[in-house]
Amino acid sequence: MAIDCLPRATRLAMLEAIGSNEIIAGAYTGPHGICPMLAAHRAGGRTNAISFARAWDRFAFRGARVMGPRRATARELLVLRSLLEASLLTEDAPDSDLGAAIASHQSLVAARATRAERPGDPDRSRELAGTPGWAWTRVARSYDEYNATLERLQAQLCPPAEPEQTFQHA
Repeated sequence: MAIDCLPRATRLAMLEAIGSNEIIAGAYTGPHGICPMLAAHRAGGRTNAISFARAWDRFAFRGARVMGPRRATARELLVLRSLLEASLLTEDAPDSDLGAAIASHQSLVAARATRAERPGDPDRSRELAGTPGWAWTRVARSYDEYNATLERLQAQLCPPAEPEQTFQHA
């Protein structure tokens, strides 16, 4: 979020600057390099965003005791570069059909939440909750269980016919 809040010019400058400067965490500047925000400032992205500097240090140190500035690891720089590029791509990308579909779905869900009545048959679950066997079916955990349930139902609905008696003429 701290990256997305930076102006576009600053993100572009930071992306350029982290490739050409030694980047550190834990200080604005030090003997081993400069922080990404100062690097962006020197590359032309003139912004004063302390929230990014704090977020960068929280990310780089992840709760460790800070003993002073240190050089950023290759992983930290890769994550920073990836987040900067993703932020710029998201900003440049046109709205996709997926985005429109998500927005449409969210509006339908919101409309359904405000609607009090269900379409079709009324919901009688409260009225019938105490009645044994009010549900028409239950979940079958396997195909074999489903077949066994169907066989029991058919046996109850259509009992087997009595065998026909055949008469023999003598």
